[in-house]
Amino acid sequence: MANVKPAEGKLGILVVGCGAVSTTFMTGVLMARKGLAKPVGSMTQYDKIRVGKGENKKYLAYGDIVPLTNLNDIVFGTWDVYPQNAYQAAMYAEVLKEKDINPVREELEQIVPMKAAFDKNYAKRLDGDNVKDAATRWEMVEQLREDIRSFKEKNGCARIVVIWAASTEIYVPVYEPVHGTLAALEKAMKEDDREHIAPSMCYAYAALAEGAPFIMGAPNTTVDIPAMWEMAEKTKMPIAGKDFKTGQTLVKSGFAPIIGTRCLGMSGWFSTNILGNRDGLVLDEPENFRTKEVSKLSTLETILKADKQPDLYGDIYHKVRINYYPPRNDNKEGWDNIDIFGWMGYPMQIKINFLCRDSILAAPLLLDLCLLSDLAARAGRYGIQRFLSFYLKSPMHDYTKGEEAVNDLFKQYTMLKNAIREMGGYEADEEID
Repeated sequence: MANVKPAEGKLGILVVGCGAVSTTFMTGVLMARKGLAKPVGSMTQYDKIRVGKGENKKYLAYGDIVPLTNLNDIVFGTWDVYPQNAYQAAMYAEVLKEKDINPVREELEQIVPMKAAFDKNYAKRLDGDNVKDAATRWEMVEQLREDIRSFKEKNGCARIVVIWAASTEIYVPVYEPVHGTLAALEKAMKEDDREHIAPSMCYAYAALAEGAPFIMGAPNTTVDIPAMWEMAEKTKMPIAGKDFKTGQTLVKSGFAPIIGTRCLGMSGWFSTNILGNRDGLVLDEPENFRTKEVSKLSTLETILKADKQPDLYGDIYHKVRINYYPPRNDNKEGWDNIDIFGWMGYPMQIKINFLCRDSILAAPLLLDLCLLSDLAARAGRYGIQRFLSFYLKSPMHDYTKGEEAVNDLFKQYTMLKNAIREMGGYEADEEID
């Protein structure tokens, strides 16, 4: 191993939000370790990477290359604005059937949400009362830090990872005077600047301050600001984000490279979604949708580049819509209409209709992101974890230095494999498997 600390002791996974995604994730892990379900979709549990070349070539599971935390060593905790325990929340979400929840009912009932750090202005459609009473954003941070410390001690955890699986907050543009430096961010928290400091930033700051990696699973600005990068450097902790890449954007990041590689042109890509869970309800609010729209729109432009191929991609009309439709609940439908053109400019169309289950696609991402962020921390990797871009809609990058995010799914997969290889003491390479 390449100087990676072993995965000794228990790993506490603290999930912000105890809704459809997080309860599907927790139930699945608990069922999998009882041998009653399979963690399908989780690359840490199923994928194999080639290491070595020629005669030394072999294909190994991630856990055989690097020391990953065993599923039996995971302990779950959560924060939520609603007080229902994870069993009640899983039943209410109606993603999983009762027969797939009941075998781990007792364990789920033990997972009772801690009071959430919440500000209704950031998610107007949520009405829970299981919330912290904090006079300032700084006090919010202090209470969250205490939650992390007491959870770690009570459950005998060696390490903690914090992952956001709560609703999308309203859009918070990067504001240099507050978000530019760690000192400015801390000052704004102490002065209770509620306009520029979202509750999610309090979770991220608290996690990093307590030596826990933080993963942003929504498109919130949260850790995607220089002040948080500075905090991650200071605490030597990994951060990752943002927004789980589950349905439509997964398709987009895999399909757009086909068009680009084949040098076909594109005149437009229209994406629409219908979904009915709590996520859909929150995104029905225009200010919250704006946050999601920015995240979803960024994918295409970094794969099909207008500046490099003006003839082909100089005038793409890209539109994204999300529609709240309660009858669908968690069963999201992503519909894409793609207008392309070929030889001599002749038009063609592609239509994709993905009838997906949002939480079923997201749950394995949470597992992989938590296990790999914990691994990164033990390997001494800190700051933005670009190798986790594969799992994220709007991967973090240093936009202050003109860096562009990598959104091409296949390039992202190469980055992921190479990071695992390097942490396992093998050479990074791009040889075709």
